Amino acid sequence: MMATPTYYSTHKVCQNMDTLLAAKALIRARIQQLRTVMQRDHVAALLVPSSDPHLSEYLPQRWKGREWLSGFTGSVGTLIVTADFAGVWVDTRYWAQAEVELAGTGVAMMKIPTGASQLHLDWLAANVAPGQTIAVDGAVLGLAAARMLEQAIKGRNITLRTDYDPLSEVWPERPSLPTEAVYEHCAPYAITSRAEKLSSVRTAMTAAGAQWHFISTLDDIAYLFNLRGADVNYNPIFLAHALIGPERVTLFVAEGKVPDALRATLAADGVDLAPYAQAAVALAALPADASLLLDPRRITLGLRAAVASHVTVTEAINPTTFSKSRKLEAEAVHVRAAMAQDGAALCEFFAWFEAALGHEEITELTIDEKITAARARRPGYVSPSFGTIAGFNANGAMPHYKATPESHATIEGNGLLLIDSGGQYLGGTTDITRVVPVGEITAEHKRDFTLVLKGTLALSATRFPRGTKSPMLDAIARAPIWSAGIDYGHGTGHGVGYFLNVHEGPQVIAAAAMPDAHTAMEPGMITSIEPGIYRPGKWGIRIENLVMNSAPETTEFGEYLRFETLTLCPIDTRCIDMSLLRADEIDWLNRYHATVRERLAPLVSGAAKSWLELRTAAI
Repeated sequence: MMATPTYYSTHKVCQNMDTLLAAKALIRARIQQLRTVMQRDHVAALLVPSSDPHLSEYLPQRWKGREWLSGFTGSVGTLIVTADFAGVWVDTRYWAQAEVELAGTGVAMMKIPTGASQLHLDWLAANVAPGQTIAVDGAVLGLAAARMLEQAIKGRNITLRTDYDPLSEVWPERPSLPTEAVYEHCAPYAITSRAEKLSSVRTAMTAAGAQWHFISTLDDIAYLFNLRGADVNYNPIFLAHALIGPERVTLFVAEGKVPDALRATLAADGVDLAPYAQAAVALAALPADASLLLDPRRITLGLRAAVASHVTVTEAINPTTFSKSRKLEAEAVHVRAAMAQDGAALCEFFAWFEAALGHEEITELTIDEKITAARARRPGYVSPSFGTIAGFNANGAMPHYKATPESHATIEGNGLLLIDSGGQYLGGTTDITRVVPVGEITAEHKRDFTLVLKGTLALSATRFPRGTKSPMLDAIARAPIWSAGIDYGHGTGHGVGYFLNVHEGPQVIAAAAMPDAHTAMEPGMITSIEPGIYRPGKWGIRIENLVMNSAPETTEFGEYLRFETLTLCPIDTRCIDMSLLRADEIDWLNRYHATVRERLAPLVSGAAKSWLELRTAAI
C-alpha cells in the first residue's frame, strides 16, 4: 500500500455522531486513568503488546487490553503510553484502519513498514530517559520480544519492569477467562491417535536431549491431544499449557472445561489435568537434573522466568509445529471434501448475490451474513475461520478492512467488490479471496485484476525442489506485478491448519520473512497464494487460493514438489484483460475451471448450478 486512505463518499457513516464522539472521549479518559496509575507507580513508559499468555493471533476478550485502551481494533499493533504520549505502532495492512479508529482519541498512529519492525523499541530507547522505568506485563510478552527489548535499552540505565499489569486496576469490567467446554476431534477426521502423537514428540525430545517439553501454543496443544474448543474467535482451540514428561503429560486447563468422560479418556492415554494457573508452578518445580525443551518464539517471558536456573534448557522449535503442518494423505482427503463443500456454499452465495444486485439493498455487512449462512448449511461446518472481509471499491484497498454497523458501504453503482472469507469444517480449514465486478468496470480495473491473476497463476504453476525455504517463493508471485512497477505490502502466503488456525507455521511465503531452515517446504503443507494490488481511495484486488505441497517427484537433480490447488471457486473472467494473458495462463485457468465445475456440480442445484456453469465457461 502506498498511502493512507480515509473513508469516502460511498461510506455510510453512523448518523449519531454523539455516540462516536463519546467513544473517542472514553478512550482519552482511559489513557488518562492509566497515566495516573503509572505516575503513582513511577513507570515512565508502558508497553502493551497485542498478545496473551499463549502468544495467539486472535485473543480472548480478557487480553484485548491494547484494543480497550486505544480503540484500535486491528489484530496486530503495539501500544506505548507515557506521561505525554500515546501511540500504536502498526504495519501497512492497518494504516488506513488505524487512522480512522485513532482519530480524536489522543493516541497517535505510528507507521512501520512490516509486522517484524522494531521501530517501537527504537522509540522507547530514544524517548525514555536514563534512570526511568519501562514496564510491560511479562505474562503476555513473548520471550523473543523481551530479548529484543532488553537489547534495545542495554547500557542506557533504563529499568525494565516485567511484573506490571495495570489493566487489572484500570479495567474494572475486564472479562474473565472463557468457559466453553473442550471436546474431542474424533475419527474419521482425527487420523493419528494422541498416543501416537505423544510418542512422536517424545522421540523428538530424546533427539534434542530433553526429558521434558513445555508447550503454550494453543494450536499445537489442540493438534497434539486431538482436542478442540471455542475459547478464541474463529480458531477451534482452548486455553491450556502442556508439560510433557518421560511417562505422563500434564495438561493445564481451567477446571470444569473438560467433561468427566473425556478426562477419563485422557487419563488412560497418560494425560493428567491440572488447573490452568498452575503451569508456572509446575515449571518451577522441575527436578534439579531436569532437561527441558521449549520454543523461545512461542513462550512468554513470564513462563520462561518460572524455570529454575538448575534446569538445563534446550531452545528449539516445537516438534508439533512440523508434524501438524505436514498433512497426511488421509487428512488431505477430508480437506478436499471440505473445500468442495465450501465451494458449493460459495456457488449458492454468488448466485444469490448476482440475482439480488440492483434489486435489493446489499451492504458489506449483508455479504458477511449471507456467505456465513451459506456455509452453515454445509455438512461438517463449525464456524468462520476469520472475520469476513467484504470491501467495496476504496474499502477493498485496505487489506484488513472490517465493515461495522457504524461504518460500511452499500454495494451499488460501479466498481470492484473484494471478499475474503473462510470456514472451519471438521475436515479442514478454508480461506479464499475473490473479486467480482459491480456494474461497469474500467480498463484499469481489468489491468490490475489480470496482473494479480498472473501472480497467482505464476506461483500456482511453480515446480520447486523439496526443502526450498518458503520465503524464497514470494518473488514468483510478485514478478508479474513488479513488471508493471507495482507492489503490495503484505506477504504472499501463510500456512493453514487442519480444522485449526487459519494462519499456521512454520512455512510462510513472504519477502519480509527470514528463510530459516524451519521454513523448508515439505509434502502435505497447505499454504495460501494471495498476491494483490491496492490503490488507496480507489480499489483493492486480491486473488487467493489454498494449495498443498504434492508428494515429491524424483529427477536426477533430486526431489521436486508441485502445488495442488485445493480451493474450488470460479475466478471471475469478466474482470480479465485477455490481452495480458499468455496461452499457458489461459490453459491453466480453463483447466482449473473445468475441475471446479466437475467437483462442485454434484453438490449444487438450481440457480447455484447455473451460476457455476456460467462462471466456469472456458475463455
